[in-house]
Amino acid sequence: MSTALHIDIDVVRRGFRLQAAIEAAPGQTVAVMGPSGAGKSTLLDALAGFVRPSAGTIRVGDREVSGHGVHVAPHRRGIVLLGQDPRLFPHLSARDNVAFGLRARGVPRGQAAAGADEWLWRVGLPGAGDHAPRELSGGQQQRVALARALAAAPDVLLLDEPLTALDPETAAGIRTMLAEQLAAVHTTTVLVTHDAVDAAAAAQQLVLLEDGRVTQQGPVREVLHAPTTGFGAAIAGLNRVLGETRDGAWSAGGLRLPEGVVGARTPIGRAPTDGPAAALFRPGAVAVDAVADPTWTGALRAAETTSPVDGQWLARVVRLEQTPAGVRVHTAEPAVAADVSVDDVAALGLAPGRPVRLRVAASDVRIVGVDADAARMAG
Repeated sequence: MSTALHIDIDVVRRGFRLQAAIEAAPGQTVAVMGPSGAGKSTLLDALAGFVRPSAGTIRVGDREVSGHGVHVAPHRRGIVLLGQDPRLFPHLSARDNVAFGLRARGVPRGQAAAGADEWLWRVGLPGAGDHAPRELSGGQQQRVALARALAAAPDVLLLDEPLTALDPETAAGIRTMLAEQLAAVHTTTVLVTHDAVDAAAAAQQLVLLEDGRVTQQGPVREVLHAPTTGFGAAIAGLNRVLGETRDGAWSAGGLRLPEGVVGARTPIGRAPTDGPAAALFRPGAVAVDAVADPTWTGALRAAETTSPVDGQWLARVVRLEQTPAGVRVHTAEPAVAADVSVDDVAALGLAPGRPVRLRVAASDVRIVGVDADAARMAG
């Protein structure tokens, strides 16, 4: 039977503070994403029992494993942690590595060996039981490690970026297998990842962790559809420009969307009213045009002599980033990314410091309301 997970902790270590309140329903997979240094590893260490929270509680089902006067040892928590390193026993075969988890539960040797072969089949490694870890590829070793973790039937499984060290093709295959197995075994799982594809493929809930605190959490689709921070927008592949709405129109600096567009948007979450609001749109929806004067001051002077056009604004190129499909152009004032082809980069003469004119259609923009406190913090 699956087990619920309750987390409400405050951890202070080496000058860093983590405050996190997260709930996972029985059998649910919760993905945790955040920038480097946000506290993801600290969260997992606290759950696994390697770090004792300064305050708060952790409950696995009805058992309190961390709290006031309570700190259950890691090996007694019913929690298994799997990281980037498979940490297989080098002197044991793949079968015996997986059987180790079953034997730890008291399963007889012969039954454990048969169960290990079953688990190796489930993770896509039929017939690999006799191989030593050194005879397996990195992706195969990670599959064995996952089989060993799931064979132990933990109450909670912690996955710490298990696909990071793998090449994209291998990671894609294991991602699919992982999603299938987590859905099949109904083990409550906390998945720390840097890839939104992992969250979308395997998790039901998504938690964004930034600077030691939870900035957003909810169903994966809702968080990615209406991110409330710049980091959330980045992982969702969206531009997020903070501005304000007034009388049905939205504006931010030189960018303005006309009256009526706010009321026409029906995004997941709170509908915006007059006040702070964010515009969300994809980099692929932004068109980039060259301007006559290649200098920023010259472009500004020229812009002063023309009437502003809704959905268009002057920006300065900050950097160019290669992508599988072309080039992502990062601009400032406001910070916006636009996707263009390599040919466009050459044709437009794009380079850091170059002024450009950006265009986005109102129909490609969603406006979402934001809290006034959040808007002040972002500013």
